[in-house]
Amino acid sequence: MARAPHGANVPPKIIVKKIYIEGHGGHHGGAWKVAYADFVTAMMAFFLLLWLLGATTEKQRKGIADYFAPTLIDNKSLGVGGIGPFGGESIMSQNKLGPNAGQTSMQAIATVVQSAGGTQQGFGPKGSLRSAPREAMLEDQKNFAKLKREVMARMAKKADIAKLSKHIRFTMTPEGMRIDLIDDADYSMFALGTTALDTRASELIGTVATGIAATSNPIMIRGHTDSLPYGDPRAMNNWMLSSGRAEATRRRLALAGIPEARFNRIEGVADREPMISNAPGDPRNRRVAITLLYRAGTFGS
Repeated sequence: MARAPHGANVPPKIIVKKIYIEGHGGHHGGAWKVAYADFVTAMMAFFLLLWLLGATTEKQRKGIADYFAPTLIDNKSLGVGGIGPFGGESIMSQNKLGPNAGQTSMQAIATVVQSAGGTQQGFGPKGSLRSAPREAMLEDQKNFAKLKREVMARMAKKADIAKLSKHIRFTMTPEGMRIDLIDDADYSMFALGTTALDTRASELIGTVATGIAATSNPIMIRGHTDSLPYGDPRAMNNWMLSSGRAEATRRRLALAGIPEARFNRIEGVADREPMISNAPGDPRNRRVAITLLYRAGTFGS
């Protein structure tokens, strides 16, 4: 038996100390599960986004982006409505767009200015409702086919240029009908390395001009050369030669009566657009292309 202190017959005091360890019960709680669930959800959304980016086209992604970013109208800045019960208007007002017609950018679009339409339709001189592009395009193509027949018929009647029939080629392009005057190994439309037209080539261009004169289409002339270089490119080069030959062709057409206003473009492209692409030095790459362009507002314009 424990003895009382100082010999007194007093029972000893018993102190019970209870120690609580904080945080031990946290491992058995539910807070971490909520945080983990949020993390897993975020990761799932992230991987879903990556999948959408990889499995959709640019057009589809733009549509999705537009869906989640709708356009909102700022009524105050546009002048639509007002802050009052009736948008700044009286209950009898006929103005449905805002307090003042001049203050809204939508008024000019939505308000009917006059009930009758104008004498013209479409949107300007090349309006789709007025230009009737398909009908005019078909008319141009019909005229092109007629021109080709007439030129070939006139050539056949002239013995001196009938042999050049293999040097002329008619091709339909998105811009119009192209008439190529092509050299070969046996004959050149121009004297070698110059812009001087051969006599028969000049007569051939005159025959083409007779057919062109019956049309009203704009004209484009483009000169081409082969890839053979010059000794001194500063004195003469293929750019100068192709441009000069295109200009010589324009002068011959003008001499035959083609009005100056019909010439739309005169240019030289040197050897940059070869007809025989795998043989840039081939003489057939030397040519002049006369293109009858579709009329403005009919096709390709």
